[in-house]
Amino acid sequence: MFIRKRRKPVSEINVVPYIDVMLVLLVIFMATAPLITQGVKVDLPKANAKTIETDEDDMLIVSIDAAGQYFLNVGDEPSTILSETDVVGLVQAKLAQSPTIPVVVNGDGKVPYEKVVELMVILQRAGAPSVGLMTDPNEA
Repeated sequence: MFIRKRRKPVSEINVVPYIDVMLVLLVIFMATAPLITQGVKVDLPKANAKTIETDEDDMLIVSIDAAGQYFLNVGDEPSTILSETDVVGLVQAKLAQSPTIPVVVNGDGKVPYEKVVELMVILQRAGAPSVGLMTDPNEA
């Protein structure tokens, strides 16, 4: 008489399809990650913010009023309204003379955030390595 041994059913998971799916997802994430990370580069402070004591002649101040008009503190008439191309040209010329001059945005409190970001992009296009934001000190 012939006796057969019973084998237990094999319950292993075939992981090959899961590895294929994982590799496809990895390729998709690698291709889309550089497209998602867009933005304006801003140098954040490493410590608590303090008031910078400097002469206004030592910095390039680009102002934006409540109407979204641009002004620059260089030249004979700092109250002259400038276009986007004028701002780019003047900032490039000033940075060519002194490349280490700090560039600061002086924005009206009523200006939409979008307009301030647009000005920062304009300054970045003009070659400003970093852009600071001016604020009034909070007096109690």
